[in-house]
Amino acid sequence: MRAKTWVPLLAVPVLLAFALSEVQGQPPAAPNAETQRIIRGFSISPVPLKLRGRNRALVGLGSYIVNAQGGCNDCHTNPPYAPGGDPFNGEPEQINTDGYLAGGTAFGPFISANITPDENGRPAGLSYGEFRNLIRTGHAPDRHPQLGPLLQVMPWPVYSHMIERDLRAVYEFLRSIPSIENDN
Repeated sequence: MRAKTWVPLLAVPVLLAFALSEVQGQPPAAPNAETQRIIRGFSISPVPLKLRGRNRALVGLGSYIVNAQGGCNDCHTNPPYAPGGDPFNGEPEQINTDGYLAGGTAFGPFISANITPDENGRPAGLSYGEFRNLIRTGHAPDRHPQLGPLLQVMPWPVYSHMIERDLRAVYEFLRSIPSIENDN
């Protein structure tokens, strides 16, 4: 089931809150900023999400961060857009869902990593602690010694400033996307 079909279900609690406040004679309260990001995150996820056993609020927020703020698709999907769907060519945007976040983009001697879940459901095969350390320090646990100790292309110095909840949300979203095998 595509993620967009979940958006109406997620909007029900927000609409109920509006309706109840109207019934009680109060002006409706606008959904807070995080709720808006969560709803938008579900609506812009280009792939169906596995939500069973997941924190749905974190998945939606993570989708928002990955797809609307982080630009993860630009480097971790090769090519980022499906044929005929490249907005830089004036075409209506269509993400390459067949390779979504499976890596393989070359940056000189560096190749972007596959950050889809492994067979154990861990993004890029990383535990949350390893993922958090990679984002905070630029040190990947399986880094090839000839490439140096730090990720050279990944903008980890910028992402290292993310708050813990946002990092957890990105990780939870990445756990929820389809796994794609791609040996980079």
